[in-house]
Amino acid sequence: MVRTVLVLGGTAEARRLAEALAEAGDRLRVVTSLAGRVSRPHLPPGEVRIGGFDGVEGLTAWLREERVDAVVDATHPFAARITASAAAATSALGLPFLVLRRPGWRQAEGDDWRWVGSVAEAAELLPTVGTRALLTVGRQELEPFTRLSDVWLLARSIEQPNVPVEAVLGRGPFTVESELELLDEHGIDVLVTKDSGGDDAKLVAARRRNIPVVIVRRPPSPAVMMASTVDQAAIWVIYGHATVS
Repeated sequence: MVRTVLVLGGTAEARRLAEALAEAGDRLRVVTSLAGRVSRPHLPPGEVRIGGFDGVEGLTAWLREERVDAVVDATHPFAARITASAAAATSALGLPFLVLRRPGWRQAEGDDWRWVGSVAEAAELLPTVGTRALLTVGRQELEPFTRLSDVWLLARSIEQPNVPVEAVLGRGPFTVESELELLDEHGIDVLVTKDSGGDDAKLVAARRRNIPVVIVRRPPSPAVMMASTVDQAAIWVIYGHATVS
């Protein structure tokens, strides 16, 4: 009997999970859902659904109509709204639900990190830390920084931001060498980012250049089953939602 699995995607882990599940053959129907915020996303194997679900009720109805057997949330760690909606919808239907999150960053010797609770707090702190900032917080969260008059801003995003700020477009992963070149070329003296986790070349580059980093903390994790690796999530799906260890 074919089981249907919904993967809430948009991350490299989501694509890798879809690839791993595709190797299970005809036993699984894998549907990856993308929010549609990027015009040319990297599409994973299997079925792809693009667009929102209109909240908990819409997602619940879709899961019921598609006869979904399990849901894996492999969205960005800061996509708190869809995670909350998925937790509520799967709970209402009694469906197995797993959140796949890469571990957050850990400070290493030589790092100068300043933790804040939100992008707004990062913008408020920024003028006290540096005067030429590289922003990697996502193109939809740049508006608080545009109010600053004494900090030069360079935003990096996949697509052009819709606010008046100088931008460099690019899609990771990036190398340490390319990050060092970017910092040096623009005279960057402070980096602003979110704790997205994983190996991140920009943090290594900032460490090497003795550049302080303002980091937005992740939102609280939901009280659901969690996995930190794609392998754990794939095993959970393929072998009947066994406990993640």
